[in-house]
Amino acid sequence: MIRRAAGALAALALITAAAPAVAQGVDQFGAYGGKDDTGRFESPQNFAFEIRVGPYLPNVDDEFSNATPFEDIFGDDNRYLVGVELDWQALKIPLFGTFGPGFGWGYTTMSAKAPLTDGTGFSAQETSLTLMPMYVVGVLRVDVIAKETKIPLVPYAKLGLGAALWWVGDGEQTARDDRDSVGRDISYGYQYALGGMLLLDFFDPNAALEIDNTVGVNNSYVFIEWYVSQLDGFDGSKMQVGTNTWMLGLALEI
Repeated sequence: MIRRAAGALAALALITAAAPAVAQGVDQFGAYGGKDDTGRFESPQNFAFEIRVGPYLPNVDDEFSNATPFEDIFGDDNRYLVGVELDWQALKIPLFGTFGPGFGWGYTTMSAKAPLTDGTGFSAQETSLTLMPMYVVGVLRVDVIAKETKIPLVPYAKLGLGAALWWVGDGEQTARDDRDSVGRDISYGYQYALGGMLLLDFFDPNAALEIDNTVGVNNSYVFIEWYVSQLDGFDGSKMQVGTNTWMLGLALEI
């Protein structure tokens, strides 16, 4: 399914530019030149695939009341996460939208000069923090607005559980602390998101139909999403590597 979506992304721009126009008009018998006239119809729609990117600063310092160890080492400049998400639109709700499970994966890394243990400055050695957030969520998309009106917007909401594999690098290997503990772990917790999608098919319906018949993409969107993850083990027992941020991306329904 991901391979199919990747192929669709590669073909999207080419077909949009090259798709032939389909003549449309009205005569005494009604409209002609639309989908029925061409004999082409929308393919079945069961999944949504997203490519996502956005700033990601983990909320590590939220654990401390009088210290900011993450900011002291890595600063407060934006770091960016890239990721993908695959949603199964298992339930089709008439005159409303779709609901189903979604799985996401992302990756980000950041590095800086390691601080000296005596607090007098920074060494020449690099230290790094790498995060691989993953999640399982329920996804509710309200597509009735885009389907039944001329407003090409699809609001949506996501709620579920997340986990992030993380590790601290010290030079060319995983760092260890003074007790020889390896600097890696998995933090987990809950997360949710609210967002809106802009239906690109609205701007050229004939090209969208051509893409559907050629590579099986029902609809394509650009989206913006507010994303919140609280990955601290539910009770603060894990390092808080979740974040509050926004994501931008491209979504394909297939």
